Amino acid sequence: MNTVNEEAINLPLMENNINRRDLDVVIEFLQGEPKLTQGNQVTQFEQSWSEWIGKKHSVFVNSGSSANLLTMTALKILHGYGDIILPTLTWVSDCASVIQAGLNPIFVDIDPNHLGMSTQKIIDSITPNTKAVFITHILGLNALTQQLLDYLEQHNILLIEDVCESYGATFNNKKLGSYGYTSNFSFYYAHHLSTIEGGMISTDDKVLYETLRMLRSHGMVRECTDQSIKNDYAQRYPDLNPDFIFSHASYNLRSTEINAVIGLHQLKRIDEQNTVRNRNFLHFLAKLDSNRYKTNFDVTGCCSYALILILKHADEHLRDAVQTALTKERVEFRRGCSGGGNQLRQPYLRSMQLNPEDYPNVEHVHFFGFYIGNYPSLSLNKIDRLCELLNSLEYTIT
Repeated sequence: MNTVNEEAINLPLMENNINRRDLDVVIEFLQGEPKLTQGNQVTQFEQSWSEWIGKKHSVFVNSGSSANLLTMTALKILHGYGDIILPTLTWVSDCASVIQAGLNPIFVDIDPNHLGMSTQKIIDSITPNTKAVFITHILGLNALTQQLLDYLEQHNILLIEDVCESYGATFNNKKLGSYGYTSNFSFYYAHHLSTIEGGMISTDDKVLYETLRMLRSHGMVRECTDQSIKNDYAQRYPDLNPDFIFSHASYNLRSTEINAVIGLHQLKRIDEQNTVRNRNFLHFLAKLDSNRYKTNFDVTGCCSYALILILKHADEHLRDAVQTALTKERVEFRRGCSGGGNQLRQPYLRSMQLNPEDYPNVEHVHFFGFYIGNYPSLSLNKIDRLCELLNSLEYTIT
């Protein structure tokens, strides 16, 4: 008979990210007999998000993966075929969106200090065929450097930011997501802000914005906010009903008014919650044994998504002990950190015939890295107990 360990640490990946008040706001909205498909609430959420992140335009979609898909589709339409430089440590949809859009993925190893792509390795990988660098800010850490931003600007290469795990984090006192030609966000349940399911694309580029609006909704030209674009299509295609002109073979990736209502309400408390998340993460790093685990991440401007646990050395004995101890204490974790570790080991990329071992930094994270849940209701006491447990485990490599 299985027994539950009542004294276990018991730390899930996320807790109470959608609270009672969020649900009450939805109920209040529904009692007004509102329009439930995309409408005023979506527009208000897009505008409020743009103000918060520091961009002119935002497009709300039904997931962060859809944000990636639309971004790469629009990039191909507006800028043509080419290479997209990608990290080996990221979420599957970043890589998949490049492939699905018919663009060419070029993979780069990570910098162990922030887990995003190494600036120098990005620069070394750029060729005349490079269209964009698709950077992922991992688990709340910043992956931008001034060297990278300057180089991309000098060489007219687009920057795409995946900020799904790091919104609220900053570089040079500006929010991540405010730097890119476009930036993508996820509002899945475990993220800094949740709309149950949902995502956002933000940009300063008006042409890109109007293209994304069309692509989000079947390619319909009537989704544009710029009347001149609508008039141009109507004049070029006089045989078509102006309300049903489809610019491109596209998708239906719209979200709903209900999701936007939750997003608007959660946005009111995101800054306060992010402060607590950072407190938790810094406390965790301060308590960890730096002989066993990496604790010297570059946390400047970070906005923690999770507690990052990476073994300092390739110690299989310690790794197995960590997994066993966390499982016994009912501490939920993900091995490999973001996205299941090195994407080059995943079946969908095996046909590229790249050797994962040629990317040693991400390989270490793949086999010896974890992340553990971090959220505003997580107590410092639980973090202390977690660190005591981890620091008590035997390790064999010094």
